[in-house]
Amino acid sequence: MEKKIMIKEYLLITIFQGICAAALYFFMFPGGVVMGSVSGFCMVLANFIPLPLSAMTLIINVLLLALGVLVVGREFGFKTIYTTCILSGYLYLFERLFPDFQSLTDDQLLDTICVIMVLSLGQALLFHVNASSGGIDILAKIANKFWHVDVGTAIAVMGMVIVLLSAYVYDAKSVILGLLGTYANGIVVDYFISGFIRRKRVCILSEENYKIREFILNDIKRGITMYEAKGGYGGEPKIELITILNKNEYGKLIKYIQDTDVTAFVTVSTVSEVVGGWRSKS
Repeated sequence: MEKKIMIKEYLLITIFQGICAAALYFFMFPGGVVMGSVSGFCMVLANFIPLPLSAMTLIINVLLLALGVLVVGREFGFKTIYTTCILSGYLYLFERLFPDFQSLTDDQLLDTICVIMVLSLGQALLFHVNASSGGIDILAKIANKFWHVDVGTAIAVMGMVIVLLSAYVYDAKSVILGLLGTYANGIVVDYFISGFIRRKRVCILSEENYKIREFILNDIKRGITMYEAKGGYGGEPKIELITILNKNEYGKLIKYIQDTDVTAFVTVSTVSEVVGGWRSKS
């Protein structure tokens, strides 16, 4: 069972890193959009070193990985090594399949927006399966270990430095777009991640509370908290059911309630994060 889960995780990592690589090769590189990342740094170096971007990305990432293992330890694990290698592999493949690829939009601003949306989605999906994207994340962890700098802050600062270095080879517009893009990338990643962990807190008052309770426990397989409530108008005692569900489970429950008791009183609120005993399903 654990082997199947591991295979599934690495398959997902391969797909998600492919999304990141596509954002880099089809929007960031041809659009001259320098974001605060190893790939952005390689775009600057490409103006001085006659090597393919895939090769430079691999070399720098391998050096960073070695530094991370020596300084921080082995906690980076195989996932970080794997994501780093397959990123360079994807870029090499794209270079062979689509040589000298030109911008799809012919507009640097549109390319920047596309990079932010597609890259942020790929990064958020990687974080969702507990994978590190490598690159400057490693330097950020080193800074966190020795100088107790917040990892997010370190990543942002290093990203900004990389973009500012591009001023030597790119115009002011490209640098400004890069700075804004780096900042927006962090915001959009957080937005996507919060969407993955967001849950619904559903409170139900119904004459058919027993049937609804059984459906939640046996069909959806979620826990329930029951409270004794009293109506303010009639003073009649009622049982309120409260459960925390993901998006798909919430849809199933609402449909069942509508089919079972159209007079049920249901209130729903969004829960930004759940920790502790709540069990995520694969």
